[in-house]
Amino acid sequence: MKQYADIIYVNGRVLTIDENSTVAEGLAIAGDEILAVGERHEIERLAGPDTRVVDMRGGTLLPGINDSHLHAISWGLTRPPLSLDVSYPAVTSIADITRVVADAVAQAEPGQWIVGAGWDLGYLEECRENPDRMPTRHDLDAVSPDNPVHLQDFSYHTIWVNSRALELAGIDENTVPPPGSTILTDDGGRPTGVLSEGAQHAIAALLPPLDDEVREAAVLSAVAELNALGITSFTEPGLGPGDKSGGMGEGGLATYHRLLEEGRLNARVTALLLPVSMSSSYADFAAELDAMTVPPAKDPRMVNVVGVKILADGIPPNKTAWMHDHYVSGGCGELTVAGETDEERVAQLNQMIAHAHRAGYQAGVHITGDRGIDAVVDAFAAAVNEHPRQDSRHYVIHGDFLTARSMRICAEYGFGVNMNPTIKWTIADLEEQFVGAERAAYEWPYRDAIDAGINVASGSDAPVTAPDWLQGVSTMMLRESKASGKVSGADQCITLTEALRTYTAAGAWQDFAEDWKGTLEPGKVADLCLLDQDLLSLDPHDIPRATVRMTVLGGRVIHERES
Repeated sequence: MKQYADIIYVNGRVLTIDENSTVAEGLAIAGDEILAVGERHEIERLAGPDTRVVDMRGGTLLPGINDSHLHAISWGLTRPPLSLDVSYPAVTSIADITRVVADAVAQAEPGQWIVGAGWDLGYLEECRENPDRMPTRHDLDAVSPDNPVHLQDFSYHTIWVNSRALELAGIDENTVPPPGSTILTDDGGRPTGVLSEGAQHAIAALLPPLDDEVREAAVLSAVAELNALGITSFTEPGLGPGDKSGGMGEGGLATYHRLLEEGRLNARVTALLLPVSMSSSYADFAAELDAMTVPPAKDPRMVNVVGVKILADGIPPNKTAWMHDHYVSGGCGELTVAGETDEERVAQLNQMIAHAHRAGYQAGVHITGDRGIDAVVDAFAAAVNEHPRQDSRHYVIHGDFLTARSMRICAEYGFGVNMNPTIKWTIADLEEQFVGAERAAYEWPYRDAIDAGINVASGSDAPVTAPDWLQGVSTMMLRESKASGKVSGADQCITLTEALRTYTAAGAWQDFAEDWKGTLEPGKVADLCLLDQDLLSLDPHDIPRATVRMTVLGGRVIHERES
């Protein structure tokens, strides 16, 4: 008996993202799988009396988008009503932020924490006009003398707090920050209220713990927005006791399992465990990882723990990325793991990676500086050589200044890299003041990494940036900055198909799932994203203006925009 399709798509382009970059005219779905991909007349033959026919109207059908580095729970928690929005363009100055905080204090109970997220020095009027001006506790004290205030910056590597928060955490002029972190101080040595990297944790640990209901609401809100963007898969990079922000924590994985059990999870979630936070030792890492238990998922294609996240350095704007050469203003940063010297910290990092590898996990390591990246990739190779295991797929997270040396090793061993084009778009102009024009232009070397034969996946790192993958595709093709439109590293531009691959097939590879998702081929799951525009005919500048008409997960329509 002839098998009819449940849904067919015709009258548009089907970008399969397969090995041959095949462009087809139509696609058919039966059940939760792709039944056929091919010419329009072939697909129309599969239409039966109950088949839904979707006229693509000249649009583009893609594999469901895979944002392979996205903190969904945290992203959901950082927006109203769960958190104050202190990001641009909601606020454009320190004065704006203090007004927002003052309004929140007026509605709060005495002593209640005031939390917000998203502020960025580059978009605060006072800081733009005076580069020496930084937010301080005094700004917040003026409107919140008694309620502790915790404002996370856009990068999630720095916080701005008031005096009450510092007092509760016991942070004063005698406090020594953990390795690789900073506590900004005034001329008298007193904390100003701005803390970065591991120094944040003493305050973040005081935030009220989340209950299951709030965490669940954050997930459902985030996933609904992702579906509207055509995103069907994402990697939640860091669930476990290492999260000190009061956000993801150890309850995050349980939340995903519960939503899956209840049939309310409309995205495929790949998770990395986070045993410890920044500035931790190998002994703590090993003890926490060994103590963690991972319950089996009802459907491992929907929720799957594949790896462990390790936080190895900071970020260039904080000058906490570990670099070979000095920053413009001096210093090279350092690793943010325990140890008194670079050698001791490298040894601790090597042990962490080796332990995760021996335990059978994929290691995803947050590392941005070129010296740090070289150290991490060397540790990957050493772990594989000492304890051979096929197809470990360890990968560098962010990899801002991935070196040619590390690219060769990654290609040889089959290690990957996960880059962030929307962060490039957001901070390209800002980076020059920290690392100089040449290094800023090179940052996130997509062209070189792909040419080296590395699996390069892309993620938004939301809530650091919005999960706007269409902007990410445009940025990878153009290398233009958000603020000025200046091109930053034109030699690292890649093609449309290559850019789309980083959000689809490459993410599936990172998930160990390329056999069943990531491309539009018969037999693979019917995860689809339908756009209203023909991407192949658009100028790259216009790609971000395309909109998602329909999102399909396993053959089920989970988002549909009214015509």
